[in-house]
Amino acid sequence: MRTCLVMGAAGYIGSYLVPHLQGLGYRVIAGARRPCRLPPGVEFRLADSLKPITLLPALTGIDTVFYLVHAMGAGADFHRLEQQGVKNFAAAARAAGVRRIIYLGAIQPERCNSRHLNSRRHCGELFRDSGVPTVELRSGIIVGPGSAAFEVMRDLVFNLPMMVTPKWVRSRTPPIALSNLLHYLGGLVEVEGVDGQLLNAVGPELLSYQQQLQKFAAHIGKRCPIIPIPFLSPRLSAWWLQFVTSVPQPVAKALVGGLKHDIPADDGPLRALLPQTLLSFDEALGESLALEQKLGAEQQGLETPLGLRWRHPEYGFYDRTASGEAICLAAPEVVWQVLQQLGGEQRYFYMNELWVVREWMDHLIGGPARTRGRTNPDRFVKGDMLDSWQILGVDEGRRLDLLFNMKAPGVGRLAFNILPEESGLTRIKVTAHWHPQGAWGLAYWLAMLPFHLFIFQGMTEAIARQAELKAGIPVTE
Repeated sequence: MRTCLVMGAAGYIGSYLVPHLQGLGYRVIAGARRPCRLPPGVEFRLADSLKPITLLPALTGIDTVFYLVHAMGAGADFHRLEQQGVKNFAAAARAAGVRRIIYLGAIQPERCNSRHLNSRRHCGELFRDSGVPTVELRSGIIVGPGSAAFEVMRDLVFNLPMMVTPKWVRSRTPPIALSNLLHYLGGLVEVEGVDGQLLNAVGPELLSYQQQLQKFAAHIGKRCPIIPIPFLSPRLSAWWLQFVTSVPQPVAKALVGGLKHDIPADDGPLRALLPQTLLSFDEALGESLALEQKLGAEQQGLETPLGLRWRHPEYGFYDRTASGEAICLAAPEVVWQVLQQLGGEQRYFYMNELWVVREWMDHLIGGPARTRGRTNPDRFVKGDMLDSWQILGVDEGRRLDLLFNMKAPGVGRLAFNILPEESGLTRIKVTAHWHPQGAWGLAYWLAMLPFHLFIFQGMTEAIARQAELKAGIPVTE
């Protein structure tokens, strides 16, 4: 039985590929920078391509590697991070004697000035020149829940009555269904004679992004006029997406650079190797929305994008975040004891007046925010209510997740983390996660952001001070 390492198992494709490979009978090991949700029977190994020290241990005993890592969300230098990560990983794979690397890249136009697409191409070249047998699978836009390009389209269709769009919506590309892509990826483990090859994985239709948007709108029974504007540059287009979709701006900017090209691709060699029935865009869309509902129902009540937006398809997949953190001289268990006062007389430890104002605003529009108190006053229990929050998850002594239940254009979560450090200090971190409902949800988030910038920082510092007082540690101001 072959042993497969999925690098980037916590990402979009990785989260679907891991159970798919498991279903094919392979031993699957998930590699990622931090632990992630995995199916039973899947081993996790810490692996960060930018930390070479983590790679050889992760590659021990590995036969086949799926390399799914990218850095589009890292900002302007993402291409440098991607390429250095590939160099590090290829060197470790060569030393570990890996039989085959399957690298997921992106289909390429004849001429390209997209940093995103050029980086994918160059990463494939680095792998093929590394001495490790490599097959590069170049994919078109993937139609499936969580795909960045698909989520851009989804946000636009669900949340805008009409679209004033850049001219790149007329560029044509062959989108591929998630299930078709997984079939190709899984099949490349065993097929012979492909090392060193470039193979294109695309769907059966060459469609403009505008056609895809129109088909999506028709699928959900919505009429959505599209007006392309020729003078919107890629940079302006990325900012436009930032204000009308939940996709992070660095990812949007990288995507726009590629979406402006016509990208036809010949997938004949791959179809001959691994034949299957390719889904049309309409079929892929139906499959994707059905999968989203299925996974959302399974993950309901969990801190996952699909679990949070289940039954609310207009909510964004990607979240906006704001956080604050402080270090504390008290032990983690003392900090947890202080945190357990949340929602009681302490309320939220800092600027309680602002929380009261927000609660009254919610109350005036029929929300539940003036319903105060806790289901269980002594400890946190998953599913219980804490004021107008629902407890989503509890890792006793370390983590608390709350679901935002006030009326607002989106869905939010507040995460408290208590992290012991090697120095003996305790780090306290509070992070707000917001999945917006279209442009109104993004506007709400921007309106709240100035308050978030100091509220969460003040909250963590207040918790730290109270924990130090409780531990008998003198507080120095």
